[in-house]
Amino acid sequence: MNNYPTIRFMEERDIEGILQVEHDSFQMPWTRYAFFNELTNNQFAHYLVAEWKEEIIGYCGVWLIIDEAHITNIAVHSSFRGYHIGELLLKNVLDMAHAYGARTMTLEVRVSNLIAQSLYKKLGFQPGGIRKNYYTDNREDALVMWVNIDDYKFKRK
Repeated sequence: MNNYPTIRFMEERDIEGILQVEHDSFQMPWTRYAFFNELTNNQFAHYLVAEWKEEIIGYCGVWLIIDEAHITNIAVHSSFRGYHIGELLLKNVLDMAHAYGARTMTLEVRVSNLIAQSLYKKLGFQPGGIRKNYYTDNREDALVMWVNIDDYKFKRK
């Protein structure tokens, strides 16, 4: 991949592409309705997409509530993994959350997903606890991670 993908806000027309990424990435993917509902009914939801040659290749969702941000999901299509697209998405979400006044950001990640944990740690996220049996497909625990966005912004300068 010679150039970086475009990162932009998700639009309703992106849902089909998002679903392709979702089905490629997760055993229990979100539904079309779930994404439509996030876009049209959830005032706290903000989604960014990574677009490459008019194809959705990744996305990241976040809920922004007062001064807290919570990553709802992040995924990159398997054909585009290894190109730092997840990192690019997450950096853009951190920047967006900061611009909207968020001070902290949290997320859950499978305890077995060491690749994702490594990315989150690279961007300053710290382990904060365990949610037992969090994932309904196999009852795997989730590691809760968080970052102080002001500290993240300071490190990026």
